[in-house]
Parts: sequence; C-alpha cells; structure tokens
Amino acid sequence: MLPADPLLGTDQQEVVARLWKRQQTETGWAYLVGLPSYRDREDGDVEAAAYRVWVRAPDHVRPVDGVDYDQVVTEKLERSPQSAVREVLGERRPSGWVLAKLRDGRGPARSVLHAPDCEEAPAGAPLLDMDRALDSAEHPGTRLCTLCGAAQELTPLLRGFDHITDSAPDDS
Repeated sequence: MLPADPLLGTDQQEVVARLWKRQQTETGWAYLVGLPSYRDREDGDVEAAAYRVWVRAPDHVRPVDGVDYDQVVTEKLERSPQSAVREVLGERRPSGWVLAKLRDGRGPARSVLHAPDCEEAPAGAPLLDMDRALDSAEHPGTRLCTLCGAAQELTPLLRGFDHITDSAPDDS
C-alpha cells in the first residue's frame, strides 16, 4: 500500500508499506499497514523493522498497481438485524400522527387521523404523540385513514384484545 497522505511532505514522497489487515468500520475502511523502519539493538547495531499503524482508506493509502490483495485478512462489518429489516421493509416512516380537520362538515366524520407521511395528511400540521392520537381517534367525529394504515395500526390499540375470542372448545 502506498500512503496517499499529503502530510508526508511537501515533496509528495510516497512510502511503500505492507498491508497486514483491513477492517470495515461504520465510517469506512481502516487498514493496518507496516511501514519500513529501523530500530537500535542492545548490542549497538541497527536492524530493519516495521512500524504498524492503522490508517484510513482512501484518505491515507492507495493500492500498489499490480499487487493482489485477495489474501489479506479482511474483516467486514456484520449486517445488523436492523439493517436487514430496513432493507426488506424500507425506511421507517416518521413517528407520530396528524389530524386533518374537514372543512365542509358533511357526513359523520369531521376529522381524519393520518400518518405524517400520508398523501392526504395536511402539510405543516402539528404531530400528535400516541396518547393524543388515541384520544383524537376515540372522538366520534374522527375517522382513521385507511390509505396510510392509521386505521390498521390504531384500531387494535383502541379496541384492545377484547374482540378476540378463544376458538378452543369449552372444557366446562
């Protein structure tokens, strides 16, 4: 690996280093490289050595042309279960609920409760937390939007589990 860091000097010198390991992080790739160095021995002689240091790629290193890096130990980030869910379901929608007031007053519903990203939700309406949304949903003049799923999500919370009956035969 060749350091690509301009901090090495104004003359743009590059030092060839050995790539020992590469590791994927949340912010990109880190490479453990061994830079050539020398150290003093106890008997007064000098011997070749390597200084190992972690560097960021591509900020500080670049590959050497013609070198195969397939045998280098590579640690990739494991996919979190959350990222797998996000990949399947897509991005999570914004939290909260939005109450749209109906202006015409016709029919039994005078307001509609929407998810904030619903096409029918009014722009700029304040977000309601779960408690305020449930309070609004219990009002007889409020209906729950079926387009965005507000009805499917909030109805079980409003009705509880009382409407679910046990289908097993009675033992009495």
